[in-house]
Amino acid sequence: MRQPAEPTAPEEPLMVRLRELKDRTGLSLAALAARTPYSKSAWHRYLTEGKRPPRSAVEALARIAGVDPAPVLALWEASGEHPAGSPPDESGQENPAKRRLRRPAVLALLTVTAAATAALALSARHGSPGTQAVVAAPRCHGRSCQGELPDASACARDAQTKSTVTDPDYDVRLRYSPACRTAWSEVRVHSPHAREISVRAGENMLSATYPAYDSTGYTSPMLAVTSPRGVEACAEVAGQLACTGLDADEPAESGEQP
Repeated sequence: MRQPAEPTAPEEPLMVRLRELKDRTGLSLAALAARTPYSKSAWHRYLTEGKRPPRSAVEALARIAGVDPAPVLALWEASGEHPAGSPPDESGQENPAKRRLRRPAVLALLTVTAAATAALALSARHGSPGTQAVVAAPRCHGRSCQGELPDASACARDAQTKSTVTDPDYDVRLRYSPACRTAWSEVRVHSPHAREISVRAGENMLSATYPAYDSTGYTSPMLAVTSPRGVEACAEVAGQLACTGLDADEPAESGEQP
């Protein structure tokens, strides 16, 4: 008699959700790599091989997909509690009872997160007395922000525009976060164009490339600098390059002061 086939191990909820978000974006792995500080091979490991991504990668993918990152981050937090899955029994197989326990825990965490998010949104909408907007603290500072995206790291919350250059098709702005001690380029295009956005301080440069159909990608990764002086923000759109000015007398210093 043929033995019934053994069921395959269920995929981790986090990886399933990340694949759904990737499909929602309609982007290839190469396009994801161009829009984030993570390589094509890194995204392949996160989405296919089950490697646990860093928090900032999860946030970046949620932002690109246009969804609230809080529920996805709840899955990310839950996946960190059991990075290698439930402990196996003596036969080397995972205990089915323990495997069943994981989903209720994830669902409970998602329920709490969703309830808290809804409560904050409701109180802000109705202007409840005594309520104040909750502002997330930056998730990095100085060199730990190098290569991260300003929205995903919450560095955009206190961003200041330090220099601007205007073109008929787009505007380029040099942005600086005092809380994170970082600078980046921000570009607003007035019509669909492929674009490369870069930020440079001396020989230290980071860039990101966005296709014409991508209407949400408008920043470069961040550079860690102690001052926005001497930092140059650039964008190349439709073969035309525009850069903000440099203050040659006071060049920016990369990284943190000792």
